Amino acid sequence: MATEIDYYELLEVQRGADDATLKSAYRRLAMQWHPDKNPGDAAAEQKFKSISEAYDVLKDPQKRAAYDRFGHAAFRQGGGGGGQDFGGFADIFESVFGEFMGGGGGRGRRGGPTRGSDLRYDLEMSLEEAYNGRQATLTVEVAASCDPCGGSGAKPGTSARTCTTCNGGGRVGMRQGLFMVERTCPACHGQGQIIADPCASCGGAGRVEQQKTINVNVPKGVDDGTRIRVAGEGEGGTRGGPAGDLYIFVHLKSHDVFKRDGTTLYAIAPLSITLAALGGEIDVPSLDKQQTTIKIPAGTQTAKQFRVRGKGMPSLNGGGFGDLVIQVEVETPVKLTARQRELLEEFRAIEGTEGGRNTPKSQSFFDKLKGVWSELTE
Repeated sequence: MATEIDYYELLEVQRGADDATLKSAYRRLAMQWHPDKNPGDAAAEQKFKSISEAYDVLKDPQKRAAYDRFGHAAFRQGGGGGGQDFGGFADIFESVFGEFMGGGGGRGRRGGPTRGSDLRYDLEMSLEEAYNGRQATLTVEVAASCDPCGGSGAKPGTSARTCTTCNGGGRVGMRQGLFMVERTCPACHGQGQIIADPCASCGGAGRVEQQKTINVNVPKGVDDGTRIRVAGEGEGGTRGGPAGDLYIFVHLKSHDVFKRDGTTLYAIAPLSITLAALGGEIDVPSLDKQQTTIKIPAGTQTAKQFRVRGKGMPSLNGGGFGDLVIQVEVETPVKLTARQRELLEEFRAIEGTEGGRNTPKSQSFFDKLKGVWSELTE
């Protein structure tokens, strides 16, 4: 099943991003994926077209408002066509603002084909699944177009007739003093047509409730809140109208080891006091199921961070991998053997001697403390 990534995800910006942020993101990505910089790379050329399409919509206030409300459906005429087709914008504008401007509410009320509603599906995924991508099988309840009547609502072999009360307009006018007030037609309920002989399968509604199973390819690198559009898998249209779309919202489970920030992964690794003091190596896991060895220099302190390049999350737009950041925490032993205690006692005994207390922070602290005591005893 083909999927389409949200425009904001394509530009790697938040939904509330201002114009300057949008422009900056577009310029950066356009330079990265421009065909001139990636000669012969069909994937890069398609990426460039996708981010250009996204920016063309989001930089225009009216198109952006329509996209935020209706998604990709805002720019399709009759449910077909690609992302660059803006023919449906006038229909959406009329449906949103028509009631306030006396326009009758929208063309779908006059008996013509009406597009089905979009649906939302919340998909929970693990961090490992987001790293590798997955095939998701979804089961959704939808109002699908009725097969026997083709979504018309009329009995097969018959058709709806034009409403004589409103002459197919879906609305009737009524004069009240100096004003003419329009109201929904009481005979056809705003549809503009009347079905005299309804379909037995759907009762004239043009749709029936169904349970659908949909297979979706979830790409690598999705993050919490990523929105994926599956075209034509929403509710069925009426009177032969196209189906709406299914929007999948990704929710990531918390991970026991890793925390995520964009494409960067963070993890905390414990260090023994001897390893921190003397130095050495530790092996840390990564989501690619490989061990990475990190060299720990002598004298490493708690909260020291080590960055491993390319071991983070994959970029949703195919721009490689982020980094893995390991923060170490020095652990103080709780249970000591007699020999361990003996050695630590010996170490404590020589701490005060020359070269014993040699950490910059502790030396600075005790120097300041001596100064305070000197002032108090004067």
